[in-house]
Amino acid sequence: MAEFDLVVRNGTVATAADTVRADIGVIDGRVVVLGRDLPVGTREVDAGGLLVLPGGVDTHVHVEQNGSPKGAETFASASLSAAFGGTTTMITHARQGPGESLRQCVEDYALRARASVIDYAFHLLVTDVTPTLLDDDLPALVAAGHTSVKVFMATRSNALSDPDLLALMARCRDAGALIVVHAENHAAMEFLTETLQRAGHTALPYNVLAKPAAIEREAIHRILTYAELLGMPVHVFHVTSADAATEIERAQQRGVAASGETCPQYLVFTEDDLRGNGEHAANLIFGPPPRTSHDRDLLWSYLKRGVIDVISSDHSPHPLAGPGGKLAGAREGGFPTTPHGIPGLETRMPLLFSTGVATGKLTLNNFVALTATNPAKRFGLYPAKGTIAVGSDADIVVWDPDHARIIRNDQLHHQVDYTPYEGFEVRGWPRTVISRGEVIIEGGMPGARANRGKWLRREAQPAATPLAEFLTNGAELA
Repeated sequence: MAEFDLVVRNGTVATAADTVRADIGVIDGRVVVLGRDLPVGTREVDAGGLLVLPGGVDTHVHVEQNGSPKGAETFASASLSAAFGGTTTMITHARQGPGESLRQCVEDYALRARASVIDYAFHLLVTDVTPTLLDDDLPALVAAGHTSVKVFMATRSNALSDPDLLALMARCRDAGALIVVHAENHAAMEFLTETLQRAGHTALPYNVLAKPAAIEREAIHRILTYAELLGMPVHVFHVTSADAATEIERAQQRGVAASGETCPQYLVFTEDDLRGNGEHAANLIFGPPPRTSHDRDLLWSYLKRGVIDVISSDHSPHPLAGPGGKLAGAREGGFPTTPHGIPGLETRMPLLFSTGVATGKLTLNNFVALTATNPAKRFGLYPAKGTIAVGSDADIVVWDPDHARIIRNDQLHHQVDYTPYEGFEVRGWPRTVISRGEVIIEGGMPGARANRGKWLRREAQPAATPLAEFLTNGAELA
């Protein structure tokens, strides 16, 4: 009789801290032992000559997002695409529309999410701050395990005013929710966009001028100042520039619980790639836009130093063609009416491995930390997710570091009709993907059951500094 349900054998196991030759024994979906020459398992996966990594954790994903044109694919297709790229856990956005109950929004969203192949959690995306939301819905949802709240400081349909932002942050702090933020100055973005439109400058490359690095830098400085005053953690999404990363580092040096992520698109593309006004330019309309080659190069240094310590995809599956697609939007009114966002779930880990590990910019352990361990820790999923250790979920990727391929959209598994990385040559790709002990991808073929993913309850986040201490210090001045 087999001693284990599954044994991953003969591989080189890499975590954020160590790299060792070991076999992995799995029972009931969890890792129970790491060692050499383990007894036989009911199922055996031979990882000889390959790397064995924790399943990726992508903490910035848009799928079936209510009230927003994110409908190019479903939870079933997006999660399968993620798995083919080595990601076994994702956090998507349950978006509250104007006038909607956040609690009802989450309940409705959870029904759609049941189609996921991989495990998942939700950010609560708040767009309408009301007394009911602050006093009832938010505390109840955080207590139920939804412990991150997404806020926008820009975009017409999502941006919160500063008074609403502060009120929401204070209540998140009390409830134990982490604020995650799209940080750009909304008023400045609107002013610049309207100024360009009046001058007739609506061609797609002008998207860079409408959303310069300065408005990202200012917004990050502002929200991290609020975090400092309230004594709470804030995580900045899609950091694009050296100036933006510097604001996070300065806040960290002041003792603010500030953290940040960036995405492969900011490590690959620059504003120079957004030339012309055709299909290629439409492929690269995302927000914030790519920056200079100098910014791109410096982002790598911020990653190596740990100032930015998470890599996500910001997967936003807008179609390229058809009604409501990027090309139709571009024809209608140029960059202001073109849907912003690109797909990237399946390509996130291969792109970072190829541009980071294969080039020597990152170590293998850096790669694991950025794509799995750090995001799992940041969002309350560790140690069940993000590592390979006794007691952890058996989310495991057998990775071939020498597998070279050219990215072609017709070989990817999302339902989006393009990839901005078409024609990119990468080195490093998953061979076998395991989720909670079940082989869901093997030899380029899916083996996952539909609806097998689980919603993940997360624990409340600790506040950075007790607010009572701040208020007490102030009272001493009276």
